[in-house]
Parts: sequence; C-alpha cells; structure tokens
Amino acid sequence: MKNQQRKSRTELRRIQLDGLKETVKRVYENVPFYKNCFDRLGITPEDISSLEDLEKLPFTTKEDLRDNYPFGLLAVPMKDIVRLHASSGTTGKATVVAYTKKDIGTWAGLMERVLRYCGVTESDIIQNAYGYGLFTGGLGFHYGAEKLGATVVPISGGNTKRQINLMQDLGSTVLTCTPSYALHLAEVAGEMKVDLKKLPLKVGIFGAEPWSEKMREEIEEKLSIKAFDIYGLSEVMGPGVACECSAQEGLHIFEDHFIPEIIDPKTGKTLPPGSEGELVLTTITKEGLPLIRYRTRDITSLIEEECSCGAVHVRMKKIMGRSDDMLIIRGVNVFPSQIESVLMTIDELNPHYLLVINKKGTLDELEVWVETAHKSGDLSARISREIYAVLGINVKINLVPPKTLKRSEGKAVRVLNKNEAAL
Repeated sequence: MKNQQRKSRTELRRIQLDGLKETVKRVYENVPFYKNCFDRLGITPEDISSLEDLEKLPFTTKEDLRDNYPFGLLAVPMKDIVRLHASSGTTGKATVVAYTKKDIGTWAGLMERVLRYCGVTESDIIQNAYGYGLFTGGLGFHYGAEKLGATVVPISGGNTKRQINLMQDLGSTVLTCTPSYALHLAEVAGEMKVDLKKLPLKVGIFGAEPWSEKMREEIEEKLSIKAFDIYGLSEVMGPGVACECSAQEGLHIFEDHFIPEIIDPKTGKTLPPGSEGELVLTTITKEGLPLIRYRTRDITSLIEEECSCGAVHVRMKKIMGRSDDMLIIRGVNVFPSQIESVLMTIDELNPHYLLVINKKGTLDELEVWVETAHKSGDLSARISREIYAVLGINVKINLVPPKTLKRSEGKAVRVLNKNEAAL
C-alpha cells in the first residue's frame, strides 16, 4: 500500500503542476488584476516550472474580490458563465463567484465524491437543509446528490417542524445542514415528542461553520447518526473542497483540484509540514473564476501521513477558528471553538452560547452567555475555572434560561459586541 501511495502522490503532483501552469497562464492572459500583480513582481507564466514556484506568486484576498466587484476577476467572457453565487456580505460588499458549465460539472463531481466518502449511496434519501439561492451550500449538495443518483429532498433551511415531519414521512437517511441547525432540529424534535433515534436517519454531513469534537458527540447522540465534517468556501468553489472519510482522521483536501498551503497569517511565509497556520488554496481546474493562493483566513494544519482509508489526498485538521475572527482578550488569542470545546463538556449546559465583547476602560473583556439545561451548585464559577484552565484568562459567565439565545437556520452567530447583542 505504501508503494502505491508514493506512486499515487507522484502522479498527483504531476497533475497539480500541469494544472498550476495552465491556471497561471490563463489568469495572466485573461485577468488584468493578475497580470498587474505578476508584472509588479516581475513574474511570467514561464517562471513557474515546479510546485515549489507557487511561493513566488502573489496572494489573493477577499478584499481583492470585493475591489473587482462584480466581474473583474473573470477569466472567461460573460457569455460563458452559466451560474452566479455570492457571499452574504455581512462584513462588507458581497463577493460574487461565477461558474462555467464545466465548473458546475466539476463541482457536482466533487460533491458526489464527498457523499461517497461519507458512506452515502444512490439508495439514500438526502434531506438537504442547507440554504438554496446565492449561498453555495444548498445547490452544491443538490447537484452532487443527483450526480450520485441519490434521492434529494430540497427543503432548504427553516420550517423546522416541517423538516421533522418530512424526516418521518419520507424516511430520510441523510441530513445535510449546519451543525448548529442540526442541534436545533434535535431540540424542536424533543418539543414535538419525536424520537429521532427511531427514524431511518443514519448520516449527517455538516459544515459552513467551525464545530468542535464535543459538538459532534452531542449531534451523534441526539440524532443517533454518524456526523461528518465538510469544508469549502464560496470563493474557491463552495462545499466540496475537503471532507472527512469513514476513518474521520481529518478532512481530505481534493488536491487534484486545489493546491493547499499553510502560511503564517502575520508574515505570509509558508510554514513547514505539520505547522498550524492559515490555509491558502490555489484552484487548478476552475474556468470561470480561478484563484491564485487564496487566503481563506481559516486556521488549521495539514496531515501528510497516510490515512487508514488509503486515500491519497492530504488531510487537514478541523478548522479551529479564523485569523480575522480571532479575539484578543488582554493579549491572549481566543477562538470561539476553544470556548465551545469547554462548554460542551459540562452536562448542565445546552449547546447554545454567545461570546460578548465588552470594553472596560481600555481593555476588552469577554462574557460568555450560555443556556443552562439545569443548574447545580455554583455553575458559573465552575465554567469560569474550566475556561481559565484552557485559555488562561478570566471570563464573565452569564447563565440564561433554555431557548433564550437566538437560533440560526444558517451559520450560527457566535460573537457579538455587547452594544449590538440582542437576545
């Protein structure tokens, strides 16, 4: 197997180099933004002769997509674009992403691969509760499921009671949605006196927001399913950049379509194998909107050792947070997922929380608002001690009754400024 693995990696690197050369040539000839960037650095497509030359190329950021809104980064004429998606634009102007007919086919193939990696077959009934529309999640899973030959229930997000009724009536075996919405489904099912453990549901594929191993355990216990993690982002493709396999030893990045790097988010320097840093992705098969060294802002590390499933693609660890969403509390770097991992170990708490930043004098202080299932003893002090043991900072704990914090049908909101926080 190891000899086959080495051979496969060699072939994969050849595919990557061919794709990289072709992509660099395409953007240099067809995208003025990239030509200007390359010219400023004194780089031409002929300078890229190995995968190591990738480091010579400039980064692309979300700001670059916004600055070239809406179609400035297209590498094909508009007549060749068959689909447009866009980000939510919650932190600024929306970013528009474009797909050719070939891109849609590539994406569907990647999503079919995701489903197969998670053990889904053409015999399954997939309840797709990701949002349809400009958000890439819903249609990404939909096309992949149809390519696989599975039955799709395109219910989208929301209508939670109807979701549960359809699970019962249609016999859904696979659930796709955000992890926070999966827990909300379980909560509402409890209110409806529906025992999800008695339904045919067996697999859940969750993404679009970071989630901890403790949340995985909670989802698997409450829904009686195997919960898989998926990774993607609209700018690069949508869902389908990486996913877990049956071994669940990290998420395989599909390197025949995306070249991953890990960089220091502060210096931009490429880090050695195994280092934790910011994930950077270069697309090598996209036609409409190819991206060179796109800075995802997601913090992770790569696992280069062979996976027990035998797949050749490198793996990434679960996203621990984002470099631009990182909180700095009294000089300490804090990611919401770190707080979540502590909260999920405490039985008296519900899996719904909000991190509230409150300025006290010149310093930021962190409040953790969390729902209690039931109180026992001095719960606030215990939570505070547990968080201090992990992060080394003191936080204020605000225990609130069940169903106090606002639920989300899409990506969960985990961090708010106290002046804007509204329960």
